This record gives sequence, C-alpha cells and structure tokens, in this order.
Amino acid sequence: MERKNRIDALGGVLLGSFSMLLGLNQVLVKVVGDGMHPAMQAGLRSAFAIVPVLVLALLFRRRLSISDGSLLWGVLTGVLFALEFLLLFRALDYSTVARASMLFYTMPVWMTIGAHFLIPAERLTTVRLLGLALAVAGLAVAMWGRGDGENLLRGDVYCIVAAMMWAAIGLVARLTPMNRSAPEMQLLYQLVVSAVVLLPVSYLIGDQVRDLHLMHWGILAFQAIVVVGVGFLTWFWVLSKYPASDVASFGFLAPVFGVLLGWLLLDEELSIWIIVALVLVSFGIVLINRKPKETA
Repeated sequence: MERKNRIDALGGVLLGSFSMLLGLNQVLVKVVGDGMHPAMQAGLRSAFAIVPVLVLALLFRRRLSISDGSLLWGVLTGVLFALEFLLLFRALDYSTVARASMLFYTMPVWMTIGAHFLIPAERLTTVRLLGLALAVAGLAVAMWGRGDGENLLRGDVYCIVAAMMWAAIGLVARLTPMNRSAPEMQLLYQLVVSAVVLLPVSYLIGDQVRDLHLMHWGILAFQAIVVVGVGFLTWFWVLSKYPASDVASFGFLAPVFGVLLGWLLLDEELSIWIIVALVLVSFGIVLINRKPKETA
C-alpha cells in the first residue's frame, strides 16, 4: 500500500477503532491498579505482549532485524515507552479515568506541533490550526465539566509528561532509521526494553501486589494481546502510511471514549459537557483532515 497524503476511509476506521480501544484501556488500567502496582502492571503487560507480537510477525512474515540502523533508536523508544506507561498508570492511582484520559490524550497537540517543525510536508495551515483549537477546546470543556474531584497536581503532571513521551515515540519512528523497520519490530523494541526497565523498577519500589485476583490477570492478558499486540501494531502501521499530524488528530477521540466507558463501566459521571466536547472534537478532526485546495 502506497503512502497517503490524507486520511481515507480505511485509515479513519482503523484510527477510530484504536481510539475506542485506548479509551477502554484507561478503564482496564484503573481496575488492574487495584490488584498490583502501576510499574508491575506496565512491566508485565509489556512482557506478556512480546509473545503475541512475535506470533503476528511470524504469521505475516515480517522482517525482524536490528541490522538496519534502528537499534539505538529502538532502545530510545523503549525507554520512552516505559516512562510513558509508568507515568500514566501511576496517574490513575491519583485521578479518575475521565481526567487522566483528557490529559494523556493531549498527545496530538505535542505530535502535531513537533511534526510542524520537524517534517516539512506537515506544516500547520490556518484551517488545521482552527481544527486543532476546536479539538483542544473540546478537551478543555470535558475537563472543566468534570469538576475538581480527585484533581491532584501530581496526577496531572504525570499524564501530560506521558503524553509528550507518546508523541516523541511517534516522531522518532517517523524521522529516524526506525522507519525502515516493520511495525512489529518497532513495537518489539518498546516491549522488550520497557519490560527490562519496568519489572526491576517495580521490585525496587515495593507494593507490587495489592488486592490481586484472577480477574486482574485476565484483564492484563487482554491488554497484552488486544490493546498492545493488535492495537499498537495497527497504530504503527497507520503512522507509516498516513501524515503524522492527521494520525495524531484522531487521538482526540480516545478521551471521549474513555469518559463514556468510565461512565458505563465504572459509574463515573456523564454530563452535558461531555456531549459538547464530542461535538467540538468531531468538528476539529474534520478540519484537521480537510484536504487543501489545489492551486492552478
């Protein structure tokens, strides 16, 4: 499949589905957090996900190699991946799914800004700036409507820094020799390195096991196989085929799904502010993905 200059129907469906999966993931992380420390959860998820990713790579006959100049960059993205999810999982100890989702999914802001400065073909236009502003306004409305409950500064900072880590991973994957690697190899770098980093960290921190039950292990397996194994491979593939800023724009859907699923599954509050946010985000995505008029 050739590289596209804008999101088409296939890209939209894949990114919309991935956004919903990410929204669900915040709920799952919150639930598993009752059973084990965030560092242990993140490390085990990475370790468990290595097997399904390898299976998928072999099934689709992907080339897995470290001799293409990607090793150093792969290790870097693995460290960023470890920090990203350690911070996010820890933030959910302090906050609700809704608030953590809103802050973590500011990732498209950082990625779009980074792409503007680092990728000449992906400069921000006036229309895209307007779309970005609408989408950010949607997030702000949703956050404001949540009130101040459980709004701890530490959790906020963790989420925002985690979002920056995620954006950095995407840009590194686009701008370095990592773009020669198959999506499966890119993800394996992150899983292996993050597992090696996070599992010893969880041991040093202590409090690895809380009120752990069989349900938590089942949810962790779902995270490893579906969220990481299938979801993130899809995201890397889409990122390799579509403009980075357009891909990033769909990340704004994830917090909306996170809030809705938090309401459905965890009985978190759903208000008119969330509906207003959804409208703003949707219009923002339309503008960000609007095809520029061709000049004669």
